[in-house]
Amino acid sequence: MPAVVPVPRSAAYPYPTTGIARDAQGVAYYEDLPTSLVTLLRDHADDRPDAEAVVELGGRRLTYRQLWDAAARVAGGLREQGVGRGDRVAVRYPAGVDWTLAFLGTVLCGGIAVAVNTRLAPPEVEFVLADCGAVVDLAPDVALPDGDPVVVDDLGPDDVAAFFYTSGTTGHPKGVPTTHRAFLSNARTMTVSLALSDEPGPDLRTLISVPLFHVTGCNSQLLVALYLGGAAVIMPALDLAGVVDALVTERISFLVTVPAVYALLLRHPRFAAADVSGVRWVGYGGAPIAPSLVLDLKRAFPNSAVSNGYGMTETASLMTVLPDHDAVEHADSVGYAMPVVDLAIAPLDGDPLTGELLARGPNVMTAYWQRAEETAATVVDGWLRTGDIVCADEDGRIHIVDRAKDIINRGGENVSSVEVEGALASAPGVGEAAVLAVPDDVMGEKVGAVLVGVDGADPDVEAVLAHCRERLADYKIPQFVRVVSSPLPRNAGGKLLKSRLRGEADWGPPLR
Repeated sequence: MPAVVPVPRSAAYPYPTTGIARDAQGVAYYEDLPTSLVTLLRDHADDRPDAEAVVELGGRRLTYRQLWDAAARVAGGLREQGVGRGDRVAVRYPAGVDWTLAFLGTVLCGGIAVAVNTRLAPPEVEFVLADCGAVVDLAPDVALPDGDPVVVDDLGPDDVAAFFYTSGTTGHPKGVPTTHRAFLSNARTMTVSLALSDEPGPDLRTLISVPLFHVTGCNSQLLVALYLGGAAVIMPALDLAGVVDALVTERISFLVTVPAVYALLLRHPRFAAADVSGVRWVGYGGAPIAPSLVLDLKRAFPNSAVSNGYGMTETASLMTVLPDHDAVEHADSVGYAMPVVDLAIAPLDGDPLTGELLARGPNVMTAYWQRAEETAATVVDGWLRTGDIVCADEDGRIHIVDRAKDIINRGGENVSSVEVEGALASAPGVGEAAVLAVPDDVMGEKVGAVLVGVDGADPDVEAVLAHCRERLADYKIPQFVRVVSSPLPRNAGGKLLKSRLRGEADWGPPLR
């Protein structure tokens, strides 16, 4: 890899850097983290047994002692089903207490929890289960395991605790092994970046309205609440009226979701009358945000600090955070590097501070699961190639310019264009297919497809979409389709010229 340019930490850098050391490879790490998630949970179960830990709206509520005891019984049940140290357990429950117990129970028995996207189509689920080699599949219709309590006490920071799967330009999702150190480092990073209290207590009550199979919901909300001894309040499915109610009845102090959801929430007819004075932290990310929406958030939550976060599955969530004092003036920035995250740029066109963003830190993966070729292309000389083209300003703030990876960001859900193109290409009557992002005021981007039929005949669009629904999650199905008669534009090497297609696109109204 060519020489890289470190992103500087200027005098404007807003986050404390005390309690940080570097290992022999120069990678930063927090010095005083718990050794594992098991240690963390045991400490809270002993020190604050009666404090509320996990709440499922409309369901159960567990204290820290109840959470520990129930997770240990799940661990025992998994052990009885043959799960040993390092074995993978697929977690496919809806978001809620059972998901949390399945995840933590797997960790307590020394296994690796595989967080499976519950919106995947059956063929996609089958791929993930086969790829990770799941010993147990906790599908939605499978009872939560139960047995005599089991706790593996000697797990260390570098032991893998979970896999999350990420889409990429290859079309197939890739497993990202996430260590105890990575989870705990991200939790500390959230504490530092949002100026949360370092002392365990009830102040942090986070409302999780995003899926737990995403790193935002699991790593930067559920595990942050457990790290601090606060409470994770989980919505099994997003419901805006339910969000409004929960803000008040559950005394929510911390919110995180994508800009599209905030835009809808603030327009909800019941929001204006709700008492949201207890909300102290409002986080967003996963998609660009308009400066006007940032202002609206600050007005809507007058006692709250607002912040923009940026991360990836490969970084166990956060790499950067834009603090409240920059939120309006620099709304187009995703902020500064986290204290233990080093950022660098592989320059483009001679500009040393514009190019592909690189990252390293204790939260950054070292390899994809059983993907040597993709790992070699993504982790180079100890740096993770993010695939995002950015520029850094003189104070070290990061601004995302473009995506090197062919990914559509639909309201915070990453959609691989290549994967959708593969499904379209296998549909009857389709000769060529190109998938593009269609700008959308609420979702940020939606999925659009340009189709060319076989032998000059137009494909049956409804049949093509029905074909895709059998193979893809619903959020990946194109909402805009344009049928053209001429071949798709390509360069001399056969590469599809999507920039030309974007310039020619006249999408019309969405199909659904």
